[in-house]
Amino acid sequence: MSKLKFQNKINVENRKARFNYELLDRYEAGIQLYGTEIKSIRLGKVSIAESFCQFKSDELYIINMMIHEYDLGTYSNHTPRRERKLLLKRKELNKLLKKTKETGLTIIPLRMYLNDRGLAKITISLAKGKKLYDKREDLKQKDTKRDLDRIKKSF
Repeated sequence: MSKLKFQNKINVENRKARFNYELLDRYEAGIQLYGTEIKSIRLGKVSIAESFCQFKSDELYIINMMIHEYDLGTYSNHTPRRERKLLLKRKELNKLLKKTKETGLTIIPLRMYLNDRGLAKITISLAKGKKLYDKREDLKQKDTKRDLDRIKKSF
């Protein structure tokens, strides 16, 4: 028997997350999906740019994640922006719940991808929002690094 290997082409990132938040801890979670949702993800019709995670009755859900409707789906097609349950171990869920309630941190998705078995996984992070002056400082560092790289390249 030969094992079927899926190609890991899907890699959706939340680029603004590193700019708007200071990232603390990272976790990898599975997502509870419908059949038409995973088919749309495999076609690359997914966006996590405006999404965030929230607890509802001791379960973690990803909210505002956009998975476009599957083109060949029938009447049983999914709604694009529904709440989707994240699959984590209870110990990790309790740790995240405690940190978000105590210190006012938030949970944001960083990256969504398909693993070797073809399952959709999402990397989430416990994050702290940056202030405006922190963002300005990051932009200054980015500009100086770019200038130094240009100078090094010319020599």
